[in-house]
Amino acid sequence: MIAGAALAVWRAPGPGLRSAILHFAAGVIFSVVAVELLPDIVQRHAPYEVALGFGLGIATMLGLRAFTQRLEQRKEVPPAVAAGSPTPAAPLPWGLLLAIGIDILIDGLLLGIGFAAGAKEGTLLAVALTIELLSLGLATAVELRQDGHSKGRAVGIVAGLSLLLLTGAGVGLTVLQGATGNLLEIVLSFGLAALLFLVTEELLIEAHEETETPWLTLAFFVGFLLFLLLGMVA
Repeated sequence: MIAGAALAVWRAPGPGLRSAILHFAAGVIFSVVAVELLPDIVQRHAPYEVALGFGLGIATMLGLRAFTQRLEQRKEVPPAVAAGSPTPAAPLPWGLLLAIGIDILIDGLLLGIGFAAGAKEGTLLAVALTIELLSLGLATAVELRQDGHSKGRAVGIVAGLSLLLLTGAGVGLTVLQGATGNLLEIVLSFGLAALLFLVTEELLIEAHEETETPWLTLAFFVGFLLFLLLGMVA
């Protein structure tokens, strides 16, 4: 995420490259879900727990979306500056930053869920989320620069936000340590729903803001195939 922010303030990528990264990240995460998490969930044969965990996951993500959208709409407009007055520091977009922080915290929690399912699942999910966070770091730094913040401040804010990933992962691992049976099935199903929501309702929607081309579509399937093969040989 910090690398993405540094890249954005050095030379902001064009919309096509950012869309390609989002497509690739969506394919990678979808592959981890299909190849690693879903088979583990199906193998346990606990339909009631799956329904409960999946429902909680969807309800949580929809609730968070509504909450963060409301925060972004309340973004403060900087006051007018009188002629001759010194230019004040640009105000922080707290609504946007809080929304991004919640997103990162959920990503960290999902990472903890992945490692609760197994070391292989957690490792693949870590790589997948890294690609997603690269794009998120790019987008956040670009937004901060457009709001008038300096390059150093933009990268510093993104670096601070990235610590929330470690916080979420730590909470996930601590709470889920030793979880077995029905509880683990509920948690894995929650993570399944949240990751599917991340792919279909966030990454791909943002990716499709750019005019779709065969090469951008191909990036999704390259990401999916790459991690499908990695999951088979790892």
